[in-house]
Amino acid sequence: MIAQFKLDRSQSAPIYRQLYQRFRESIADGRLRPGDRVPAVRALAAELNLARGTVDAAYQLLIGEGYLTARGAAGTVVTPHLTPTTAPPRTRVASLDFHGTHSGKLPMALQMGLPALDAFPRKLWTRLAGRQLRQSGIDTLVYPDSRGYAPLRGAIASYLGISRGIACHPDQILVCAGYRACLDLISHTLMRPGDKCWLEEPGYFMARNALQEAGAELVPINVDDQGLEVEQGIARCPDARFAVVTPTHQSPLGISLSLTRRLALLAWANRQGSWIIEDDYDSEYRYQGKPLPALKSLDQQGRVLYTGTFSKVLFPSLRLAYLVVPLEQSQAFAKMADRLHSHCPHLLQATVAAFLNEGHFARHLKKMRSLYARRRQWLVDALNLHLDGYLQINPQAGGMHLVAYMHKGNDCALARQARTLGIAVEPLSQWYLQDTPKKGLVMGFTNITSAEHAETVASSLAQIIQE
Repeated sequence: MIAQFKLDRSQSAPIYRQLYQRFRESIADGRLRPGDRVPAVRALAAELNLARGTVDAAYQLLIGEGYLTARGAAGTVVTPHLTPTTAPPRTRVASLDFHGTHSGKLPMALQMGLPALDAFPRKLWTRLAGRQLRQSGIDTLVYPDSRGYAPLRGAIASYLGISRGIACHPDQILVCAGYRACLDLISHTLMRPGDKCWLEEPGYFMARNALQEAGAELVPINVDDQGLEVEQGIARCPDARFAVVTPTHQSPLGISLSLTRRLALLAWANRQGSWIIEDDYDSEYRYQGKPLPALKSLDQQGRVLYTGTFSKVLFPSLRLAYLVVPLEQSQAFAKMADRLHSHCPHLLQATVAAFLNEGHFARHLKKMRSLYARRRQWLVDALNLHLDGYLQINPQAGGMHLVAYMHKGNDCALARQARTLGIAVEPLSQWYLQDTPKKGLVMGFTNITSAEHAETVASSLAQIIQE
């Protein structure tokens, strides 16, 4: 049996693992029976031209798992009373071609939810992260504060007070591993299975999926040119316990919730004792006028749960978002965060805190606003040139994506074909919960690097549509 053993150095498995597996197979199919003596380490190593340490590593693994028994001077034997089992056939496992929302691959043209990765100050970030590592002490090696790194929570509180008009204490802020983690924390702390929840129609599909998985009963509420139709929500489901909204830059249509609607939404929540989950994603980017204040800035009775993220502003692998809760609820949320263990690594939190406190964040936003305005215009001009008559584009005042309505055709089929060419447009119809969605394409423009790049992408889309 051993003499037939052939080494295969082309395999990814090390030699000792191959030897271990051969012994297991021989025991399983009865070629080596309980009580049989196996060759000594020195003898087998010489026979197979292997280092003694390689053979010994295989033997120690087999002994540790109970297949072999060492008897000192009497040698090593197959463990007595070991019941032979039929070895499963060896099959070659094909690699799975994973097509998830996040695959770890470099972004494609027009991909949603990504900042301009080519414009991120990587050298500065590396320098700040290196400094945090050099200055770290034993306190960075213990289990982290479940609410998040205290200096970062303080920096976020200062930033929100200045930029978003939100007056909050660091104890009201919880740092989470992305927006989805914020929703999970809310649902575990406040939501009960069967709770009714208003959801914008169309609305962010990842929020929809998270809420459905939490057991919420979703009630789609239409969005018009003033944002969420609050009166329709009250008429359709007045006793909803939650409402999920994107008031600054509606996802995906880009509309801002009007002041009248904001006040009506807050009045409803105050009357019902309901919760408003405000997703303030990419609110930093507005190309006409100043950024609008957050809905949370108008909240006088603590009914708004405010979420923001650095992943879309800095870079997505950061996976760092934050949740602002009413002071009265901070203890309950902190306890649940401690149970869920949805933490962002300390090094990343400390680096973001330095990025904020030293003024780099404000400078980065200023640079990106100018860059995004230019890149958005490149894409709009190219789409109007190549797809006039096929798509209707209405650029909104802010955000990191465009919505182009289709006059005819199947947006899902078009999106599938575009992906084969490396263009990651999203079909607008998939953002709807109801049966009669509008057709269109949702396109990120942040990684359009030049007017020529925009021309190439628009030309490819035009070719797909014309065919």
